[in-house]
Parts: sequence; C-alpha cells; structure tokens
Amino acid sequence: MAHNPDRIILWPGYFSSRSSRRNGRRVGVDCSVKKPDLEGLAWAARQAGVKKMKREDSVSHPRRPWAKEGRLWVSRTAAESDLGTGKKEEILQIIGLKWRELNIQRQNEEDEANKRGPRTGDKRARAQRKTSGAAKQAAARAQKNRQQRGRKKWKK
Repeated sequence: MAHNPDRIILWPGYFSSRSSRRNGRRVGVDCSVKKPDLEGLAWAARQAGVKKMKREDSVSHPRRPWAKEGRLWVSRTAAESDLGTGKKEEILQIIGLKWRELNIQRQNEEDEANKRGPRTGDKRARAQRKTSGAAKQAAARAQKNRQQRGRKKWKK
C-alpha cells in the first residue's frame, strides 16, 4: 500500500499491559489494558471522539506475524479536529486512557451485578448457587467418613 502521511496505524498490541515497552507496548501502564483486541480498540477510539477510522481484520504486525490482531487506520487531520492533536503518541495516550477507563467501569458494573445476585425469576442462576442445609450436612458426613476410613487403614 502506498504511503499516506495523513494515516496513522494503531495496533492493539500497542496497548497490551502484559508486554513491556521493549516488546512493543507504546503507552504507559496506566493507559494499557490486559487483553487488547481490535474490537475494543475501535470502541475506545469511538468513545474518545475519533470519527474517521478504518478497521482491518486478520492483519499481523511485522514484529508479531503469528498474531492476526488487526489494525486501525486513523486519519491524522480528522484526529486533529476531533481530539485536538495530530501526534500519534498523544492519540495513543488519549485512546489508551479512555479504553482503560471504560474497562474499569465495565468491571465495576459486573462486580455490582454479581453482588446483587440473580434477578427475580431467574431460576437457573439461583439454583446453581443455592445449596440446601441437608446437602451441606451430607457433604460434611461424607468427608468425616472418608477421614475416619483413612485413619483405620493406617492403624493396622
């Protein structure tokens, strides 16, 4: 593909908190995420305010040819008007901060939903975590019997 100075390429690997700067991370740890993917990168860029972008799936970074992570093309002029900067490093920082913020927010929402428990009428979710007193007593008796049988074998 011909070089176009207006395009900026963003790879999901630039935002991986599991890799070091030497291994390809381009943002600080406070702007990185655990499992970056193209879908999340496009979502974070859209939430940060980038309007003109193009996604390419199944494309691998030259240093990571085994990982078909995909890439995101961002227009420099559009990013300058949308984000206020046309510099690649600043665009990476803005998108990374937004992505991490959105991931933390989503994790907090999931934690709250888990704390609340299943909704009313959701019998499947209730049944999986509900244990009767009789079942607990039977499990305790079985464990006690196993322990006693183990002691008898060694006493002989």
